[in-house]
Amino acid sequence: MISHIFIGVNDFDRAFEFYSTLMRELGHSLRFCERDKPWAAWMTTEAPRPLFLIGKPYDGNAAYGGNGQMVALLARDRQTVDRAHAQAIANGATCEGPPGLRPQYHPHYYGAYFRDADGNKLCVCCHDQPR
Repeated sequence: MISHIFIGVNDFDRAFEFYSTLMRELGHSLRFCERDKPWAAWMTTEAPRPLFLIGKPYDGNAAYGGNGQMVALLARDRQTVDRAHAQAIANGATCEGPPGLRPQYHPHYYGAYFRDADGNKLCVCCHDQPR
């Protein structure tokens, strides 16, 4: 269903370090990084798509988080949600909801929410029962 997601950032180097740490925790590999553009993309190990990209907005204006927009990234288990959220906060994100069950979505939904330094809202979640 999704080909790629692009997140606008203002300070590429800061964002690249932030997202590199997050993507590594989620098990995704760097597909490319072109600092002269600047942009970078990560992908799963199973397939070349979807891509998760960060970069300066194409129109040259400042990047800012959209109200009501959020990207949810799938984690392999609840412990990964916990670690990813902790790393995000340690690397400058602001908490929008700590890791925990959200039974209002479904009985096994476990997620955490945060905003990156540019105000982009992200979620890391797991839909599976504990192992």
